[in-house]
Amino acid sequence: MASNPPPRLFDRALLRRRRDRAAAAILQHDFLLSRAAADLWDRVESVTRDFPLALALGGAGVMDRTLSGHAQDKVGALVQADFSPRMAVGGGLRLAADEEALPFADAAFDLVLAPLSLHWTNDLPGVLAQINRALKPDGFFACALFGGATLTELRQSLLAAEAEQSGGASPRVSPFADAQDMGALLQRAGFTMPVSDVDRVTVRYADMFGLLRDLRGMGETSILAQRPRKPAARGLFLRAAEIYADRFSDPDGRVRATFEIIHAAGWAPHPDQPRPKRPGSATHRLADALGAKEIKAGEKAGRRG
Repeated sequence: MASNPPPRLFDRALLRRRRDRAAAAILQHDFLLSRAAADLWDRVESVTRDFPLALALGGAGVMDRTLSGHAQDKVGALVQADFSPRMAVGGGLRLAADEEALPFADAAFDLVLAPLSLHWTNDLPGVLAQINRALKPDGFFACALFGGATLTELRQSLLAAEAEQSGGASPRVSPFADAQDMGALLQRAGFTMPVSDVDRVTVRYADMFGLLRDLRGMGETSILAQRPRKPAARGLFLRAAEIYADRFSDPDGRVRATFEIIHAAGWAPHPDQPRPKRPGSATHRLADALGAKEIKAGEKAGRRG
């Protein structure tokens, strides 16, 4: 029997249209993309091996733009794919590809990088499993995606404004992954030696509307499948901007916006990779290594005179 499909959280067709729209001016709004890309390349540089064929999933060509001066001596050919045809830019081989249905053969790549693209997928575990299959044995994967604390100020301000004006609240900011879950998700998808960490970035704006302009320019406005279909009244955003300024402004009057970038990485399985020892297989006692006296369970330690 086929398993139930994952819930449809995001309108992927709307995502493609918005990313297509943002493509023309993306270089004016790619500061978070560039930061995430540089961090991904730093991780590649720290690996003591080369990657003849690499894939960049998403990022509007940012991995190609930032490769020079980072890991260019480690990477051979770089294939760049984006869900938006207009975002699939840069040098080398480029194509439009859906992260939820990757068109690549098994064991095709030595390296896969995903800069700020996977947070819009409806089935993140399934996408990670597809990436694992597209990697050669002992291939390396690293990604950056927005985490749960992203846009917390905007979320709170919109919820408070709508509660004031209508007595309820509609989802207007997308949910994001939790940093603590990423290691488990990589392991579930078949990756070995998974790691994850968080980069929190605070960006300051003159007002909330400056933040909204940046989000539109990035192609990162909400694509919730259950979003309100009726456009919000202008008064809602004006009131939200007042609440935002009241709760989240600095002494100079500028407001803060939090972006939490989760970095995660793992390896496609290979027989030569290190494996954890099975419980009970140790051949040396910890007490001997520490130069201490071993105290068995149930035995009380004597006081030293």
